Amino acid sequence: MPVPVAAPAAWPAPPPQVFLVFFDWDRADITPAGMDIIRQAANAYKSGSSVRLQVSGYTDLSGSRGYNQRLSERRANNVANALAGLGVTRGDMAVSGRGENDPRVPTPPGVREPQNRRVEIVFT
Repeated sequence: MPVPVAAPAAWPAPPPQVFLVFFDWDRADITPAGMDIIRQAANAYKSGSSVRLQVSGYTDLSGSRGYNQRLSERRANNVANALAGLGVTRGDMAVSGRGENDPRVPTPPGVREPQNRRVEIVFT
């Protein structure tokens, strides 16, 4: 009688690549360190490791909700424009501002937390 052979285990999908670009308080301009991260993301994109990117901007919890929403959108668009300038196809990016939502470091309102002032570039 033949011995049953177990099917090989499926390998889990690799985790998505994530690049974080941080910003100074109340700023949307890209720092030299931020540009280095954007270059790394653009190079990863060009290497064929992914075809779709989520570019999401965030703020800390200082400032009004409306202001922070607009600031997060400016940050995300600045990063998306920099990526496009480095050869990333704009149509391969979903760009959004998330404002105060999903802080990396939970804080009370009014706190200036540097880890929350960011744009996340996520390869999907």
